[in-house]
Amino acid sequence: SIASRTTPGLIRNCRCTPLHRGASIDVEAINRPALERLRSRNPRADQVDCLIVPGFIRPEALPGLNADFPPIAKGGSYPPEVLRYGPAFAALIEEIEGDAMRKAFEAKFAIALDGKPVMITVRGHTRAKDGRIHTDSKTKLLTALIYFNDEWGAEGGRLRLLRAPGDLEDYAAEVPPDKGTLLAFRCTENAWHGHKPFVGPRRTILRCLRLTRLV
Repeated sequence: SIASRTTPGLIRNCRCTPLHRGASIDVEAINRPALERLRSRNPRADQVDCLIVPGFIRPEALPGLNADFPPIAKGGSYPPEVLRYGPAFAALIEEIEGDAMRKAFEAKFAIALDGKPVMITVRGHTRAKDGRIHTDSKTKLLTALIYFNDEWGAEGGRLRLLRAPGDLEDYAAEVPPDKGTLLAFRCTENAWHGHKPFVGPRRTILRCLRLTRLV
């Protein structure tokens, strides 16, 4: 069984079948694509290491994960322990917190992650104000986004990795937030990203590795 990470009483004694445990994500897929190094407009700035993995969540696992995804009807990011969700989603959280995923990121990005605290948050709804151009906190080493949405037809909501901080159209890569895609990148001072406005359901897990644990 998996210990509940939700508010007490929402899920109890969650028993996961072999389909749930260890079968939702394809960790080996992290090793297959080449690491992209995106150049900014500043020739003196470091390149941004980026990884895009379509189908990181196995296609056969997506329906069950979406059925067990926590109901989130408003904007914002939420830690799993304050949400209500089902057993398949609970097992997925364990997987993405596990050593296999950490080791795969270590090898791909050539970065030491052993002992670095993992922070996971969940989003279910995007607001008009979301997606503004920004870089992630200096306390973060690596950010990974995992998308749960069906085929994405909207122009808004597609995350763009930018060459410069002032122009959303000057992008090096654009990632539709759908079909179990994983996007991961190093958190550097020039890792600018954002997306065009979108309002509505947009299911995402954010997994960050931090320099130090939050107190």
